[in-house]
Formats: sequence, structure tokens, C-alpha cells
Amino acid sequence: MADELRFFLTALGYFTRVPLPQRLAGWVGFQPHFLNAAARYFPLVGLLVGVAGALVTWGALALWSAPVAVALGMIATLLLTGAFHEDGLADCVDAFGGGYRREDVLAIMHDSRVGAFGAIAIVMALLLKWQLLLATGDAGGLAVLLAVLVAGHGASRAMAISFLATHDYVRAEGKAKPVAQRLAGAGLLFALVCGVAPLVLLGPMFAGVAIVVLVGVRAALGAYFVRRLGGYTGDCLGMAQQCGELSIYLVAAAWTWS
Repeated sequence: MADELRFFLTALGYFTRVPLPQRLAGWVGFQPHFLNAAARYFPLVGLLVGVAGALVTWGALALWSAPVAVALGMIATLLLTGAFHEDGLADCVDAFGGGYRREDVLAIMHDSRVGAFGAIAIVMALLLKWQLLLATGDAGGLAVLLAVLVAGHGASRAMAISFLATHDYVRAEGKAKPVAQRLAGAGLLFALVCGVAPLVLLGPMFAGVAIVVLVGVRAALGAYFVRRLGGYTGDCLGMAQQCGELSIYLVAAAWTWS
């Protein structure tokens, strides 16, 4: 149990900007295998990020209009994660849009600067999320909006982390290298449950459609990553998370809530 708590806190520290108190960080310590073991908690951390965004949105509604409240909730999630996944989306769009050879694509991904393609991708993704969440609130009400926000963060991370079970990490070294080891067995099952459970709470039919869409998006992204790179990078996981989150919001905004 103590080791699992260490793995979870490692995931919290790696996937968010949440600071751990010095004494707690000292107790957690660090071992290289901690990061790989922490991968199973990626969707759970996502759920917590989603809960934080939902709470900020709910609280902001007491003072401001729905568009402002939803935007503030989104900002809260960006601050919590340091725009970790949005950065991956931007790097991938820059690289896939500007590179032709595998080596060129990987080099562009490694460049910390954001190009025009990446900047456009971030702006459009954030605008689309904002509008889809507003549409979901209009169609389903506040409770559905908040639940979809939480579910989107959890399920999209489960979809992204599932690449660790089926695809190869293509860099010899990289920030994601310690995390990007094969995920299987109980760890994979736990990650998937954390992603699927909040979708089911929104309704079995909604969960079924959302999962089918996520599986389709994952298959398309996986095929593209393999064709262009032979596998995935950490940035690819960020892009997958963003595409998964957007997919869930697209389904939610189109859904007929009763």
C-alpha cells in the first residue's frame, strides 16, 4: 500500500504542477521504476484535474456568466497541468505538418519552440473545447456539464496511456522514456477502469458511444504514429489525450440529454 501511494504521488508530481510538501516529497523519494509504475495512475490524476476544473466552473457561476465560468474552469486545468498535453499537441502538429522524413519529424518535436501550425492547433483546440462545453451545458444542464468535464479528462488519459500496452516508444532517450514501458495486467486494467467509470456514470448508452468513438480515434492515431514514426513519443501521448478529450466533448455536445 505504501508503494502504491508513492507511485500515485509520483504520477501527481509528474503529470501536474501540484507541489508536494518537502517532507512528503522526501518520503516518496525517487526510483527510476516509480515513473513506469506511476503510469497506471495517469487517468486517476486526470479525474482529479477534471474535478478541480469542475469545482472552479461551478464556483465561478455564482459570480459570472456560463462562458466566463467555463473559461475559468479550463484555465484552472491548464494551470494544474502546466498545459502539459496541449504542448504535446502543438509539438506534434508542428512536426507532422513541417517534417517529411522520420528524422525531421522527431527533430521538430524535440524543438521547444512553437511554430505556426502548433499555435493554431492550441488556439483551435481550446476554442472548440470551450464551445463544446457550453453547448453541453445548454443541452444537459449544469450537472451534466460538470460530469462531462471530469469524464473527459479521465477517459482521454486512459485512451492515451493505452498506447503503452500496444505500441513502441521510438526515442532512445526522452522525458517520457522512464514512463514509456509496457503497461499490462492489473496496471492497465486499473487505468482503463478509471477512464471508463465516469463515462458509465453519465449513462450506459453515452458510455458505449463515447468508447466506440475513442477506440476509433485511437486506432486512427496509432496507425498514423506508426506510419510516420514507427511508434509514439511523449508528445504523441499528449496529442492523443487532447484528441480524446475533444472527442468526448463532441459526443456530449451532440447528445440528447433527458
